[in-house]
Amino acid sequence: MFTRYVAIGDSQSEGLNDGDDLRGYRGWADRLADRIAEVNPDLQYANLAIRGRLARQVREEQLAPALAMEPDLASVVAGVNDLLRPKFDPAVVAGELETMFAALTASGARVITMAFPTLGAGMPGGGAIMARISALNTEIRAAAARHGVAVIDLEAYPVSTDPRLWSWDRLHLNADGHDRLSAAAASVLGLPDADLSWQESLGPLPPTTLSARVRADVEWVARFLGPWLGRRLRGTSSGAGRTAKRPELTPVR
Repeated sequence: MFTRYVAIGDSQSEGLNDGDDLRGYRGWADRLADRIAEVNPDLQYANLAIRGRLARQVREEQLAPALAMEPDLASVVAGVNDLLRPKFDPAVVAGELETMFAALTASGARVITMAFPTLGAGMPGGGAIMARISALNTEIRAAAARHGVAVIDLEAYPVSTDPRLWSWDRLHLNADGHDRLSAAAASVLGLPDADLSWQESLGPLPPTTLSARVRADVEWVARFLGPWLGRRLRGTSSGAGRTAKRPELTPVR
């Protein structure tokens, strides 16, 4: 069983929006560490992920510290911030991920990554975003296969885009979504007692009214899209000045 787990990546692995800035963020990687610690209470865990990071930045900033910790399990999840940029090349982004796959697997770590759900409905340019996600997923699967990296393939399961698993910004999972993702990771890794229940549908969506949808869209524009566009125009990132929440290996329990 795993003894040292290191997570690298961006906001999803940092844990947005499973918690908040006051209480801290938990997220799927923390929840996966908890699941592993149920089997091995001596698990040591570090999470180097920082919101807003591009795949290149994850490689430049997080790969070397992760390798220095000599993990026997590493998760590498990045690329969503790249596909939201005007100049996006799925092969280039996947190449950054593959460099990390190669280095970590060569060090002896079991590596896990993710093919992203095809989000985009309800967003400006949603169709283009969905096409970019699918193109990136194709490249990620191929790179993972070349290095024996396990893939949580969220694109393959319709429940992954159920809005009840996503938070108000439509880009990050909520607590239930992060818990499902940790269960998916546990299943892919073959942890004891893991099953496929994470793939199950939540059932039909409750009915909603047009006015409620409009209010939700207005709130999303005000709380997420406006500030996001502002950062793009200023050339800043949501992760500017931030550091990793768990920069060193420490006991989970």
